[in-house]
Amino acid sequence: MSLITTLARMEAAETGRAQPAATVRHRWLAERPMVFVPLTTAGEAGAPLGALVGTDRAHPLLLTVRQPRDRDLRFAFLGDLADAMLPHLESAQDDVETEQRGDEVTELCTDAPQLLVPNGPGVDFVRLLGRSTRFRRTAEEDPETPFPAPARLPLLGRWLTHYGERARVPGSALLLPMTELLVRHWATGQSQVEDQHLGALLGWLLPEGRTRREGPEARDGAGQLLLPPAGPATDPAFDNRLLAPAVERYDAGLPGAAERLDELIASQLRPTWDLMWQGLDLLRTLPAGGGVADRWRRDRFSYTHHRDRVRAGEPPQPRHDDAVTAAAKLASREQAQARLEAQEALDDPLAMAGRRLAGEAFAGEVVEVVPEWTEGGRPRPRPLVTVRTGDHPHLSERGKVHRALPEEYGGGKQSAEYVLDGPHREGLVTVRLLTGMGRGKEPAAGSVPEPGDRVCWTLFEHTPRGGPGLPDPEDTPWTHGGPPGGAADALPVAAVTAPPPDAETAEDFL
Repeated sequence: MSLITTLARMEAAETGRAQPAATVRHRWLAERPMVFVPLTTAGEAGAPLGALVGTDRAHPLLLTVRQPRDRDLRFAFLGDLADAMLPHLESAQDDVETEQRGDEVTELCTDAPQLLVPNGPGVDFVRLLGRSTRFRRTAEEDPETPFPAPARLPLLGRWLTHYGERARVPGSALLLPMTELLVRHWATGQSQVEDQHLGALLGWLLPEGRTRREGPEARDGAGQLLLPPAGPATDPAFDNRLLAPAVERYDAGLPGAAERLDELIASQLRPTWDLMWQGLDLLRTLPAGGGVADRWRRDRFSYTHHRDRVRAGEPPQPRHDDAVTAAAKLASREQAQARLEAQEALDDPLAMAGRRLAGEAFAGEVVEVVPEWTEGGRPRPRPLVTVRTGDHPHLSERGKVHRALPEEYGGGKQSAEYVLDGPHREGLVTVRLLTGMGRGKEPAAGSVPEPGDRVCWTLFEHTPRGGPGLPDPEDTPWTHGGPPGGAADALPVAAVTAPPPDAETAEDFL
């Protein structure tokens, strides 16, 4: 947590109102996202109890499992969920644009469907749904299988698995939890655990929100929460006092028991559904940051690649990645995290202020520019720029710094190095410009700041570099399981520690 965020949380605790943590919106918001509010039963991980799903704020689709122990009812719920979600998840597959990359022409979907859930555990539930359904056998594939899955359920599992995995990539917006979206842009005076309760979080943000004294644990006269969590676990008081007796009446076949169960489940879901849309309204008041479109374009590429894999008839994603795939995923996520932090700082003065306080950037006024050139047959400009700043960057001799060039001069970035033997008066930093000045002997117009200009230099690169290359799967070293499919038998027993990827079976194919 940065010092800026800590100060904002302290001010929120003192005033009782949330404080801005960003000046722009750092995540993409689709014009028509699908909101998914799941609810699970206690005592069994991933057992669905109900859900509200849809893209229409006023008319959500309610799905319930009136007896969670009944597998037929569970599969009926999952089949209805597939019917509701797949048209949205597949809606952008055929609207494409083409890009020329050398001699190759590639397709890119012009948009990608977005899925929103209330909080982080909701993302975990989406990932669990994908894992538990993408390998299911259907009656068409195996007429003898017990409890066959609905025909389109494995396809839904593949899409949810992709969205769940994409949610692990920093800055991705295909699958987003509302609580993390709001916390990224506003700071509250409550704990980070309480911030996972959407009702408690919006109580700090909405003018008509509940006061801090009520909090997420406030209950009515019957002992029920005023703001049900839908997190997606239910409240024990609801389970014991309302849900369990209603399920018993349903099992006994009493008149009206099914309708009563639906009403109870809806009462736990509808408050969170309404809060999801209120959170969206708040986020839309912020302008999108400059790097949001670039990150969304990467999401569209991810969506397009998954579409191509499904259409090519490839098997579902394996339960466990091989060593090379896992290392590639980790490297890409680390690069995405560095890119996200750099873009957020460049887009948002509040984010940049946090980096400046941490000594990772400095800003100030240019007080002196001394023209200099390299020696040799083709002199290159290397001017010295002195900046007066109140920041205290962690600079080292010849340490690299970077800045974004003004848009009116074509944008781009410029690198420089810290000059240790420059003027050392208090509050002055001298750097030597290295790039971003064109190829001529004289610097390009606007590439060198002038005295009186305000500049901001960062110690971090604006475009992070990729990591080292990885071997092909057939060249995997023995320390990571050995080459797949043969050479592992000749290795020492202690060397073969990593399990191989799942073998393809009949249910792997749609």
